[in-house]
Amino acid sequence: MRNVQTVLKTGIATALITVMSLSAHAAESVAEKMEAADVSKLPGVVLTKKLADALPASIKGSGTLKVATDLTPPISFHDDDGKLVGIDADIAAALGVILGLNVQMTDVGAGAAIVPAILSKRFDMTISGINDDVELEKQVDVIDYMYDATTIMTIKDNPLGIKSMADLCGKKVAVPVGTFQGKMVEAASAKCQTPINIMAIPKMPDVLQAVRTGRADATVNGYATSVYTTEHQTGNGKGLQALPEIRLAVGYLGMLTAKDNPQLRDTVAAALQQMVDSGAYETIMKKWSLGPLAVKTVKVNDAASMPAE
Repeated sequence: MRNVQTVLKTGIATALITVMSLSAHAAESVAEKMEAADVSKLPGVVLTKKLADALPASIKGSGTLKVATDLTPPISFHDDDGKLVGIDADIAAALGVILGLNVQMTDVGAGAAIVPAILSKRFDMTISGINDDVELEKQVDVIDYMYDATTIMTIKDNPLGIKSMADLCGKKVAVPVGTFQGKMVEAASAKCQTPINIMAIPKMPDVLQAVRTGRADATVNGYATSVYTTEHQTGNGKGLQALPEIRLAVGYLGMLTAKDNPQLRDTVAAALQQMVDSGAYETIMKKWSLGPLAVKTVKVNDAASMPAE
């Protein structure tokens, strides 16, 4: 029998997850069906009965895979028509073909809502640009599906001459709420004589907007998003500059599944490995200008193998 302290801790944790889930639900968009017209032409993206049969009975029965994402271009973002596009949308559509499922993808509104989306059981899995780390793996299972790193973004031409994390001391730095990058900035600030003024903002587009409009001097952000936004000058990224020579904390981005659903985790990992082996995955990564961040082998809960910064 669990003791009183354990019961209280469990109750508090459950209540917190419920509150975070309800808050995220209020901010999220309508679920979108991932269309497979383009990805179904790629090699290896075909219905694979062995994998479809390996799915949990509940998902096979419903015929639908509920996927949560959030906006981190080019990993996942809205096009001019408001449609979800990017690496995650393409991979989700391809998984739907391979597993014979209708994939419903929902933008949950903020990166901080990704983990609660799984813990609350509202979604079967997430496909989003969330950094894997050993602490995350204690809460959920993580399918490591691409590499990423961290860099710094400033307004165009980098007028403050920022060249390192140390140069952020005393400056205003915007970061998305609840992210690995936010933790990095907090750690860097602790080493500063003049602490960093950290601006925690829920949504990534608003983080970029804060830098572009001068409310913040810089942001510390995922390498993939920063480089893409700078090269393509899209949306709120216009007028920004990534500092590609700064590449910190190389690690994985991961898809999340519940700890009590290894059947789904292993089936999705196998389907993704099929895409890697066939070349379909690499084609998707190159389409979005991130070929160098492609993995060769799909691993699960592998954050500990990454070099410590």
